[in-house]
Amino acid sequence: MEEILQDTPQLPIRNRLMIHLMPLTPVLLAFIFIASSAVQVTVNAKRFACPDGNTASHAACCPFFALRDDLQDTLFKHECGEDAHEVLRLTFHDAIVHSPELEAQGKFGGDGADGSMLVFPNVEPNFHANLGISDSVNNLLPFLSRHPVTAGDLIQFAGAVAIGNCPGAPKLEFLTGRPNATKPGPDGLVPEPQDSVDKILARFWDAGRFSPDEVVALLASHSVARADHVDPKLDAAPFDTTPFTFDTQFYLEVLLKGTGFPGGSNNVGEVESPLPLTRGDEVGELRLQSDFALSRDNRTACAWQGLINQQHKMSHAFSKAMSKLAVIGHNRSKLVDCSEAVSRPKAAERSPARYPATKSFADIQQACPMPFPSLTSDHNAVETLIPHCPPDSNGICAS
Repeated sequence: MEEILQDTPQLPIRNRLMIHLMPLTPVLLAFIFIASSAVQVTVNAKRFACPDGNTASHAACCPFFALRDDLQDTLFKHECGEDAHEVLRLTFHDAIVHSPELEAQGKFGGDGADGSMLVFPNVEPNFHANLGISDSVNNLLPFLSRHPVTAGDLIQFAGAVAIGNCPGAPKLEFLTGRPNATKPGPDGLVPEPQDSVDKILARFWDAGRFSPDEVVALLASHSVARADHVDPKLDAAPFDTTPFTFDTQFYLEVLLKGTGFPGGSNNVGEVESPLPLTRGDEVGELRLQSDFALSRDNRTACAWQGLINQQHKMSHAFSKAMSKLAVIGHNRSKLVDCSEAVSRPKAAERSPARYPATKSFADIQQACPMPFPSLTSDHNAVETLIPHCPPDSNGICAS
């Protein structure tokens, strides 16, 4: 090209470049067309035809489409109900059982998110911290026999599908490739509500190098959680006034001044609730000692307060922390991303946080020095009664 240009010295360099490049334009266009076609073929080649008619980015993802539909139709019923709540709890209790500190002492520290709860259903579910978790274990075991997936993958995938049924929740990442557990995890690695903040933060750091802010983010799961065994006299006691919606009410209500207990007092791991009113099936709010302590500790108080009325921030932080939790004990680079098989989550129904009826800023026990969010209140004259089941299409709890 340089020699050709030298043969046309009478023209400016810009004109000479145009003259000599113009004949190449059709060739360049043809090359661009062929290259783009090759890229399209490559993209199409990355989709795998699954036996059930779905297509996937990787063949390893194929079993999860049928599993998703089976979970939704058979177990969850497409609702943010008790079965969804319990499976979400199981994702945490299975994954957190991993301790490099124990391994450094020559002891078995557990393999994290390995499905050991399902592989050894008569061992870990019997540990005190796992009281009541046999319900979700027994619910998932039939799916393990019906679908070609490992126990660890089943638990984490089921949790991702479950949380998507709760309006306002994010779509969680799901990676496949966890091998089946070869032995049950050791006892004593699942945090309990009576544990101190020091012990809880140390346990999370040991298990997966979680920061205090990430611990607070993971507790967004309590916005759709209920307790069956903290108070043995109560069934499905909620942690906030919207237990079927993934929202920031939980973070607000934990900071409210306690006034009583929804059931009996002196239960291990429980402190006074701001909304204890119980009437028939409508169980009052139960407050865990660990939530109370974390919301007021100087290492976590501002992260806690910072999520109030911040739906997007809470959802994003929870999603990131859950992605980290779900691969404890595994090398992320060796797993396959099958997030495409996870159901699209339901849209938020009510994102602005607000004080429950009879409550206001005067009831807040603020521990963070940053300005507190300005919120409205429910204007009922009596304490809020919390529904005991998800609303139907007419917004009514019918069961």
